[in-house]
Amino acid sequence: VQLQASGGGLVQAGGSLRLSCAASGRSIISYSTAWFRQASGKERELVAGISWAGGTTYYVDSVKGRFSISRDIAENTVYLQMNSLKPEDTAVYYCAGSLSRIAALSRSFARVDYWGQGTQVTVSS
Repeated sequence: VQLQASGGGLVQAGGSLRLSCAASGRSIISYSTAWFRQASGKERELVAGISWAGGTTYYVDSVKGRFSISRDIAENTVYLQMNSLKPEDTAVYYCAGSLSRIAALSRSFARVDYWGQGTQVTVSS
């Protein structure tokens, strides 16, 4: 499986970006997918996830109401729509896949089977 992330960039606070994660090698309906981020000097954190069946989503508290994860099965692509961006959202964002079937996505992504390369998101104040 290969995950190709794109869509990062520089945006002013309050602006929006949409990240894309194009998957190949295996359909995204066979594994849960997520977005992580890692800010400079900080640990990587789970930002948002969507279950393999598509019925469950997860968001870290700091992005609830601003970010939305979705997927296009036909395109085998997962998206992260990011609105009302804040400077503290600045980080390298990574897409990831997990074969875990644990219902709670925060626990499911304690195990990551596939990583994509990162895409930089910079939010200026």
